[in-house]
Amino acid sequence: MEVKATAKYVRISSQKVHKLIGAVKGKQVGAGLDMLKFMPQKAAQLVEKVVHSAVANAEQNHDVDVDSLIIKNITADQGPTLKRFRARARGKGSRILKRSSHITVTLLGDKA
Repeated sequence: MEVKATAKYVRISSQKVHKLIGAVKGKQVGAGLDMLKFMPQKAAQLVEKVVHSAVANAEQNHDVDVDSLIIKNITADQGPTLKRFRARARGKGSRILKRSSHITVTLLGDKA
């Protein structure tokens, strides 16, 4: 049974989240959470939060055994970009792009 959880409009670039995804994909949930807990990147904390949410969804809604869950897939899609300007020399302005992303975690598990 597949269980999903999504965090939308997270204020981090999806490129930064993609760096972590490969390390966690395909692992048991417990091992994946342990890895994420000790990674220094900001994205690790955000992905960890979504994985916890997916585990709670599996436990609450689908009666799945939490110990048998495997992280099947994690995707980080690009969300809307906030466009800002910063004053520069000689009356010019430069554009600042504040990117966001949508993080989706899919878990695979057996019924309890």
